[in-house]
Amino acid sequence: MSIDLADLSTAPSSQGFPRQGFPRNEDGPVFREPWEAQAFALAKSLQERGVFSATEWAAALGAEIKQAQAAGDPDTGETYYHHWLAALERLVAAKGLADTRSLARNREAWRRACARTPHGAPIALEPGDFND
Repeated sequence: MSIDLADLSTAPSSQGFPRQGFPRNEDGPVFREPWEAQAFALAKSLQERGVFSATEWAAALGAEIKQAQAAGDPDTGETYYHHWLAALERLVAAKGLADTRSLARNREAWRRACARTPHGAPIALEPGDFND
């Protein structure tokens, strides 16, 4: 399934995704990093496939943001997609698509790969990144 991110910016808010309020230019939505767009598209795709409802998504994202604010997140918008990803991971685990251990293992593998990769170079996962 391919998702046209420009179309997502005009989706009715009843679908659980923001109609306005995220960065855009004349071509449509703009994300700070590619992973933000990928997280957005993945959440949208999973909702469209019925994995979770708009109500479930809104509740999960709202809970993540509220938890972050309670922990001192200044809510400047720079961490929004971190909350988006946390909500997505929580729902994926709750729905049994992946367990929290696998999610944590993959997150740690990406952290290791990022740490060793020079700025501007593509990040490549290696088998050793998945060692516990």
